[in-house]
Amino acid sequence: MVNFGKKLAADQVEEWKGYYINYKLMKKMLKQYVQQTQIGGKDCEQILKEFSRILDDQIERIVLFLLQQQGHLASRIEELGAQRAAIARQVDMSRVLQLREDYREVGRDLVKLLRFVDMNATGLRKILKKFDKRFGYKFTDYYVTTRANHPYSQLQQVFKQVGIVAVAGALSRNLAYLEDEHRGSFLSIYDNPSVVLKDPIIDQVNHAVQKLTHATNFMQYLGQHALIVQDDTQSGSEDTVNDESYHFMSLLLNLVNTFLYMVNTYIIVPTADDYSVSLGAAPTVCGIIIGSMAVAQVFSSVYFSAWSNKSYFRPLVFSSIMLFSGNLLYALAYDLNSLTVLLIGRILCGLGSARAVNRRYISDCVPLKTRLQASAGFVSASALGMACGPGLAGFLQTKFTIYSLTFNQSTLPGWLMSISWLLYLVWLWISFKEPEHFAKATASAAPSESSNQESVNLEEGLAQPLLIDSNERLDEKSEDNDDIEDSEKSHEPATSFVSAYKLLTPSVKVQLLIYFMLKYAMEILLSESSVVTTYYFNWDTSAVAIFLAILGLTVLPVNAIVGSYVTNWFEDRQILLASEIMVLIGIIMSFRYTPHYSIPQYVSSALITFVFAEVLEGVNLSLLSRVMSSRLSRGTYNGGLLSTEAGTLARVVADATITGAGYLGTDLLLNVTLLPPLVISIVSIVATFCTYNTLF
Repeated sequence: MVNFGKKLAADQVEEWKGYYINYKLMKKMLKQYVQQTQIGGKDCEQILKEFSRILDDQIERIVLFLLQQQGHLASRIEELGAQRAAIARQVDMSRVLQLREDYREVGRDLVKLLRFVDMNATGLRKILKKFDKRFGYKFTDYYVTTRANHPYSQLQQVFKQVGIVAVAGALSRNLAYLEDEHRGSFLSIYDNPSVVLKDPIIDQVNHAVQKLTHATNFMQYLGQHALIVQDDTQSGSEDTVNDESYHFMSLLLNLVNTFLYMVNTYIIVPTADDYSVSLGAAPTVCGIIIGSMAVAQVFSSVYFSAWSNKSYFRPLVFSSIMLFSGNLLYALAYDLNSLTVLLIGRILCGLGSARAVNRRYISDCVPLKTRLQASAGFVSASALGMACGPGLAGFLQTKFTIYSLTFNQSTLPGWLMSISWLLYLVWLWISFKEPEHFAKATASAAPSESSNQESVNLEEGLAQPLLIDSNERLDEKSEDNDDIEDSEKSHEPATSFVSAYKLLTPSVKVQLLIYFMLKYAMEILLSESSVVTTYYFNWDTSAVAIFLAILGLTVLPVNAIVGSYVTNWFEDRQILLASEIMVLIGIIMSFRYTPHYSIPQYVSSALITFVFAEVLEGVNLSLLSRVMSSRLSRGTYNGGLLSTEAGTLARVVADATITGAGYLGTDLLLNVTLLPPLVISIVSIVATFCTYNTLF
């Protein structure tokens, strides 16, 4: 494995050599600092200040050169603009073609500049990480906190390339203008933002810009919402999945699995309280009925995540069988008059939760160019299932008997879902194609890679001066070995929940707490809606179903607005904090303060809580995908599993809270169940303020 120091030296633009981060010097400084602390020459505070100044000097040199190059590119585009205006008055195709080529030449230089920024940003991140590792000190937090938010911040120029993006926009607009003028069109790129100019240089520019910045379009937002993140070890130009091995029908089957599972989760919510009463239990036992599926999902997420390391087809078959069996038992529990059978049915449904497999399939088996749309499809399928579940329950308001089997509003959801999963199983068996295991290709490539590395080492050895200082050679070799060792360790996946927990920084822990809080608040709102609305407003099942379906239908429009517009105006961390505050306001509004509890108060507070919890979920997972260690982007105990477990645990606790509060009486149910999310929401806001400057 080539270490970053060698890669930086090899990929440098020769004439810009003096403006890159001096990565080798920084590593030597770190080594000297370690030695000085061991002999007591310098204390940590002195080292901290000194190393900060060195970093400041490095960043300043990079930024000033970057601004200078941006100015050169802007001047060239301005000169070409004058030529374009002259050509517009007197069309000459040879001059148009030459002008287009001149613009492309500017584009090539822009790509070089983007790669320059990328290499320096990577070097900066790596050297900060090395400092933290060597000294066991959160130097990264200190440095980013003190530099990023300063009015004269130069660090922001490295990580937020507003000037470069403006140059890229000017280049795209002018090339598009020449193309449209040739066709006789008068539209600008701003009139059709979804239409991308088909030009190889613009493609390279866009690819480099996307690699540097976190795109804020709708599908990118949804992809991050699904927490399907690209591995840091894989560059933007590399893709382990080719078009030949990609199977669209298998992807579609994974998305249908996601949709059906979400329908299965929420189709019983409007009628769970009536079902529990018909079996001789209290209405608030609906919390246990709904939550038993989530309890089982806590365990199923782990074994499905591990299973997906070896196969995708077998876990999906097992999932379908478990969900078919669970829904069948759920439907039969009415005639058997057994709450136990009903709960076993819901537990079996939870044991069939294959969302970890669905996420993993998109991450591993869909080509990079399609992965964004597939990730958006995953979130859309989840949102649609969440809305369709309660909506379908509203249409199942009938009662009849066939061969002593009762079909009514309580049992029909079970019958409907069992038939759906049986049909899905048949379709899966016929159409799913198991992808090739990537380990085979890796194993076959390993010997050739090692032999190539030996050849490279031999050539490098021959190229070295014969009389090189032996100590210097040993130092360089040890530094290279450190880089390789650090790189290998940093790419090893977590092997247990304990090792995964050790990789959680304070920022990640806060994001998981926020995720727990929003899932807790949403589950309280949805699961107790039937009991609360029946008690206070005398709503029937159809009214509850319509209300929950409307809540579910807000998911996609809200994500579209946030992903397409709001994230262009504000930083993710600003949206995160504002959404947390709005969720807190929604929870406070939901409390019953007077004997009379009105429908407008309930509906408005529910909408505020639910909508902003959805906004919060998207932004939270977006930030989580960025602040999380790259070691949590693969393996069984990955970031997706951790967030799933946090959300599932929140649902379990929320449903248990509803059932427990039910023993205090329906009159106190609402206020008692809202107290825990109120407290957790306040704690999460305080924690967000404490880690605000580390959220990038």
